[in-house]
Amino acid sequence: MKITKVETFKVWVDWCNWLLVRVSTDEGLAGWGEASLHGAIESVETAIAEFAQHLIGRDPAGPQRHWHRLYNAWRWRGGAVFMTALAALDIALWDIEGQRLGVPVHRLLGGAHRDRLQVYASHWIRGTDTPEQAHAAAKEAVRRGFAGFKCSPFTREGLLENEAAAMRRAVEVVAAARDGAGADTEIFIECSELLSPRLAVWLDAALAPYRPGWFEEPIPFENARAMAQLQRDIKTPIATGERLLSRYEYRELLESAGCRIIQPDLMHAGGLTEVRRIADMADTYYIPVAPHNPGGPICTMAAMQLAAAIPNFLILEQMEPQRGVRDRLSLPPVAFEDGHFLVPQTPGLGIAPDIEALKEYPFRRQPHSERCGTLWR
Repeated sequence: MKITKVETFKVWVDWCNWLLVRVSTDEGLAGWGEASLHGAIESVETAIAEFAQHLIGRDPAGPQRHWHRLYNAWRWRGGAVFMTALAALDIALWDIEGQRLGVPVHRLLGGAHRDRLQVYASHWIRGTDTPEQAHAAAKEAVRRGFAGFKCSPFTREGLLENEAAAMRRAVEVVAAARDGAGADTEIFIECSELLSPRLAVWLDAALAPYRPGWFEEPIPFENARAMAQLQRDIKTPIATGERLLSRYEYRELLESAGCRIIQPDLMHAGGLTEVRRIADMADTYYIPVAPHNPGGPICTMAAMQLAAAIPNFLILEQMEPQRGVRDRLSLPPVAFEDGHFLVPQTPGLGIAPDIEALKEYPFRRQPHSERCGTLWR
């Protein structure tokens, strides 16, 4: 079997583009990957074309072997663009390997620890929601069966306008969400790197009565020591790692006890090959894995395959507002039941995009927006 073609498909969904990648072979098998890097998607597409030159004409067997060869293909390694391109190709090669051997990818990763994956609703309560809206949204998340949901109770604009008022309102929104959700549903606080350590400590104390499940990226991710100091200063678990691209970048975070949950993104951290290594490394520190899952059908299914196969899986993200489109573009749709994804037992990833349906969502250039960084006040 030889690889004959590498193709890319760009589709606009809601607020961003998805970049899907198909690796075809001369025996009719094709594997799918996803490389949806928001904002730099055409740069990733170019990197995929560069990597493809090192795959065409080769046997696709042995995804890890190909990963190492592509990772070291040039003197310059790493970076969001190259690692996202590598991730998509890696996922596609695992998909081909599973199809070729007639087993699901989780079997290739060592076997499933579970066949149902707990899911939380992401992008659910936003910074513009009122306490009344947050209460209703929390009740709806429970009605849909979710084990938890993500709440973004403040905005950059609100913090810039009046920090004290924005933080007070954030507490009101989370209090209303907790009342609507009840005691047993997790509320995860999306901070989007908007806080300083000072504000994060204040928020930790203010939200303590409402038991937040985690603070996600409360401060910028680059400084692992600062994140570790913040984790020592607050009781709420820190969840972070969606922007870390390899086990090398995770090393300092884990060694310094910089968080209590890691969130590697299979689309950006080198695919199944590298994120499996990250999960194994985290397990030696007793840190659970909640994969970052912001993309489309291939990203979701790859994250499901990994989550099934690792012992330290915690919970998986579902971009709930995009679920309808994702399932519309999927063959078959991702199976979701009573707040859980059902892990497929079909060969490979167990999913492929509907090529004709993709045409209904043509590519758009990503609108420019200011970076959501900390305010440092």
